[in-house]
Amino acid sequence: MSSKITIIGAGQVGSTIAFALTLKQLASEIVLIDIAKDRAMGEAMDIRQGTPFIGPVYIHDGDYEDAKDSDIVVLTSGVARKPGQSRLDLAQTNVNITKSIIPQITKVAPNALYVIVANPVDILTYQFVKTSGIPEDHIFGTGTMLDTARFRARIAETYKVGQENVHGYVFGEHGDSSFVPWSLANIGSVPVEKYADAVKGLNLPSFNKDDVEDYIRKSGGIIIAAKNCTNYAIGVTTATLCEALMYKTDTVLTISTMMHGEYGIDDVCLSIPAVVSRNGIASRIIAPLTDDEIAKLRHSADCLKDVIKQLTF
Repeated sequence: MSSKITIIGAGQVGSTIAFALTLKQLASEIVLIDIAKDRAMGEAMDIRQGTPFIGPVYIHDGDYEDAKDSDIVVLTSGVARKPGQSRLDLAQTNVNITKSIIPQITKVAPNALYVIVANPVDILTYQFVKTSGIPEDHIFGTGTMLDTARFRARIAETYKVGQENVHGYVFGEHGDSSFVPWSLANIGSVPVEKYADAVKGLNLPSFNKDDVEDYIRKSGGIIIAAKNCTNYAIGVTTATLCEALMYKTDTVLTISTMMHGEYGIDDVCLSIPAVVSRNGIASRIIAPLTDDEIAKLRHSADCLKDVIKQLTF
C-alpha cells in the first residue's frame, strides 16, 4: 500500500511517532519537517538506517514543499511541557506556533487528514478547525486516546488481566478535567467495580476509582518530572490513529473533534468516541452516560471554552 505521512516537528514526540510508523510499516514515505533542520535530518537518517531490518519505508527530512500529496499530516510542533506545568499553560505560545504552520502546510497538502498531537491538543485542534480551511471531518486531535490507554493499563495492572479484556474510555479534555465514564467500563463484560467479587479463587484488590483517575491525570507529569518528556506511549497512540485512517474498516477511538450539540455541547473540541476510517470522521457515538457523567463532560467543555476566550488565534 503506497501512502505518505508528513510529521511536522522532529523532537522527542515527532521522531518517536516516525519510528513507530516505520516499525508498523504504515507508510511507504515519511517526511520529517522541523525548523531545526539538522535535527530532522539526523532523526530521519537514524531511522532510515534501520529499515533494512523492517521493510521498504523511505523516511527523510524535508521542507513544506516535500509534504505535497501527503495522505496524513501529523502536527507535533510546539514548546514542550515543563515539570509542574499544565497543558493549558502552553496555550498561547503553541497557538502562535501553529498559526505560522497552518498556511504553509495546508497550501501543499489541502487533501490530507490532519492529526494534531501538540499540546494543548484540544485547543490546537479547535484552532485548526476554525482557521485552516480544511474540512473539519479531516481534522482530529489524539485527544484522550492516550488517557484511555493509561486507564486500560492501570486496570489491567491492578487486576492482572490482559489489557485486551479491559473495555472503557476517558472522555473530555486531554488534561485535568478529563474523566472516566464508569458506567461504560468493564472487564470481560463485568462492570469494573464488580470484577474483584466476580472472580472466584483469586485475592484481588478492591475497586478504587480515585486511584485509577489519579493515575490517568498524573501519569504525564510523573513521566516528565522523571525524564523531561513523554514520547513512547504517545508515539504508539498516534501510530494507531494513523493506522485506523489507512483502512476502510471503521474504528472507534476517543479523538478530539469539534462538537455540534452532542450532550448539549457546541463549538469546542474534546474527546468522545468517534468512528474513523480512511475518509476521516464518519460519525460520533453518543454513548448512554449518566446525568453525573454528562455534567462532567459539560464541565470539561466549559474549562476549555474558558481558555479559548483568552486566546488570540
